[in-house]
Amino acid sequence: MNISILTLFPEMFEGFSTNSIMKRALGKGVATLNVVNIRDFTKDKWGRVDNHPVGGGAGLIEQCQPIVDALRSVRKENSHVILMSPRGHTYDEQTAKRFAQLDDLVIICGHYEGIDERVNSYVDELISIGDYILTGGEIPAMAISDSVIRLLDGAITSDSLQDESFNDNLLEYPQYAEPYEWDGMTVPDILYSGNHVAIEKWRRRESLLLTRKHRPDLFDKLTLSKQDLKLLKDYDSGITPKWESDALEKGKRFLHKKGE
Repeated sequence: MNISILTLFPEMFEGFSTNSIMKRALGKGVATLNVVNIRDFTKDKWGRVDNHPVGGGAGLIEQCQPIVDALRSVRKENSHVILMSPRGHTYDEQTAKRFAQLDDLVIICGHYEGIDERVNSYVDELISIGDYILTGGEIPAMAISDSVIRLLDGAITSDSLQDESFNDNLLEYPQYAEPYEWDGMTVPDILYSGNHVAIEKWRRRESLLLTRKHRPDLFDKLTLSKQDLKLLKDYDSGITPKWESDALEKGKRFLHKKGE
């Protein structure tokens, strides 16, 4: 997959592309990242890419010509072009998965007070990453690129993608690392039980509970299975089911033996 990013500040992407998972994914050829400097395409003799708003107003507006010519330099027949805009669809994991199926994605980053309205005619989709104001589209472009590239085969292990927040509209279950006790807080005993069926049930229940508490909007979209309903009913009733009590006891025995 190729991602082209059109920006006035290409230097902002240097650290993004040379660190951590992005560096490894790009180095392995899982994806290519093409950062294009819009300034290179201006025809203004002074090198300007913006001007004052027609009709008056604050700030500066990015002009059509440099953006459209930069776009034409990278756009292919199969390109999907998006413009970061507050009018756009709010970006989510389902959109990331849709973009990950593309061969060529082009992201246009706005800056300053805004972009000439006519640029909208050259894009396929408007995208927003939330209802707040940023100084430009560069950070949203990084967020989108990161969320898409990590979904591509070879970027990270497939196991790491299976149980994550927003998969199937669920928040991820709690995760822990050693030590068992830190600052008065402990890892749940059930995770030491070795009973993988019980651990999976516990994790499923915790995902449901976290989603219900923190993201009721996502919870309302869920289609709950019979097991999901039973897990929630037992929890809400204060009942500890046998699968859980048995696993908890086994986990406690393991920790006791470990401490000897």
